[in-house]
Amino acid sequence: MDDAAQDQDEVLGFLADPASHGGRPEKVRRIDTHAASVFLAGDRVLKVKRAVRFPFLDFSSLDKRKRACEAEIEVNRRLAPKLYRGVVAITRENDGRLAIDGDGAPVEWAVEMVRFDENRTLDHLANAIDDDLADALGRAVAAAHGTAPVVDAEPWVKALGTYIDEHVEAFRQHRDIFPAADIEALAAKSRAHYQRIVPLLRERGRRRLIRRIHGDLHLGNIALIDGAPVLFDAIEFSDIIASGDVLYDLAFLLMDLVERKLLQAASIVLNRYLAETHRTEDLDALTALPFFVSMRAAIRAKVTAARLERAEAAEREKIAKSARAYFEFALRAIDPPAPKLVAVGGLSGTGKTRLARALAPHLAPMPGAVIVRSDVERKTLFGAGATEKLPEAAYAPDVTARVYGAIADKTRRIVGAGHSAVVDAVFAQPQERDALAAAADAAKVPLQGLFLTADLATRIARVGGRQHDASDADAAVAATQESYELGALTWPKIDASGTVEATLRGTLAALSLGPRPQ
Repeated sequence: MDDAAQDQDEVLGFLADPASHGGRPEKVRRIDTHAASVFLAGDRVLKVKRAVRFPFLDFSSLDKRKRACEAEIEVNRRLAPKLYRGVVAITRENDGRLAIDGDGAPVEWAVEMVRFDENRTLDHLANAIDDDLADALGRAVAAAHGTAPVVDAEPWVKALGTYIDEHVEAFRQHRDIFPAADIEALAAKSRAHYQRIVPLLRERGRRRLIRRIHGDLHLGNIALIDGAPVLFDAIEFSDIIASGDVLYDLAFLLMDLVERKLLQAASIVLNRYLAETHRTEDLDALTALPFFVSMRAAIRAKVTAARLERAEAAEREKIAKSARAYFEFALRAIDPPAPKLVAVGGLSGTGKTRLARALAPHLAPMPGAVIVRSDVERKTLFGAGATEKLPEAAYAPDVTARVYGAIADKTRRIVGAGHSAVVDAVFAQPQERDALAAAADAAKVPLQGLFLTADLATRIARVGGRQHDASDADAAVAATQESYELGALTWPKIDASGTVEATLRGTLAALSLGPRPQ
């Protein structure tokens, strides 16, 4: 143990003592990581940087630890202003005693935070992540990225390539966990994918989409506070590691959700994020998502395997199994299957939107298909909010033609980037179906169209029960649609008069799809 670490022991022991904290908490909970010691005392949290030095961080001096604490406050106050209070000194008083924020000379520095229920982080609540919370997660990440500072792209783009070699070296040190052939396969596929997307990443930089990101956006760093997800504990110790494409940041969260078999939640997060940011260039960038997701899983595999060095004998098998699972995840992610394009048509009230959301997680690549919805695209065309009602003129034939044109273009971008898409629209006119087929042909992806059916009474009941929805269709619209001439309809018809689960089963059978991809 070096002198700096020895000097810290007294401070860490002092902070672990309830008598050191005002208000005299009954106990202090201490949590140690490789780089920090965290003390939970009453309603306050104090986080001390440990006197360590690694290739990716250096907290070896008091001055460096102070700067790291200040950087943590600066970075995280943007994400969680109510949690991060400031930097406090641990001081040596004239009588030799230690004090928190006393009058003496500082001997250590700590980040002060408001304490929240540590059992309310989303890694603890993963099985309770429902559709609404997943939607809120997508919104929260989009909002965080919206205020994230833009950074110079080139250092990160170059560093990203070096991470592949770093992973290979780390994996080779654990050949009992990671077979040599698999290490080389992952490395070769990762390098090839990286070289292919470098021009895209540089263009993303020019478009100001390489930013100061969270950097460690997994479920353990998101807390549910007052019913809302709050991002915290963003990386502060490395400008490079805390930089990246916004989709690279999102990929960590998507990977964590999919790895936990929460495919529905991951699909919702991705689709809500894309809807909130509404950047066409993000659709083209979906071609990088398999690489991003794989890299995030590889990082988890490497970090998990590194824990074996300090693990007790009884823990080693479990840790090794977890590391191997992340590694296998990275292998699957870097080699995605071909994209699928599914069109879900049907008159208003047949349940197209519910089916599209249920179907999306079944369509690889992970975490599922991007949903393109005509109702949303129409609102976007008019600069209206998703639930804002449009005037009747917005549904004129020429406007509808523009909407379907926008749908075809957006879909072409998605599947052209190698990602699957589900298109949710009425598709009552043959030319509307033909436009999507032409987009599929241009992207060299086969189109699988479905047309949902339900009786008028069911459709009217459904449109009447909608709340806060993008569709403007009401009972009168549903009734008028009964007289539509659909023309030559070659798409299979799916009875959608029952539950969404029943409709999904019929759809999966019609598409010859089995269980969800893992």
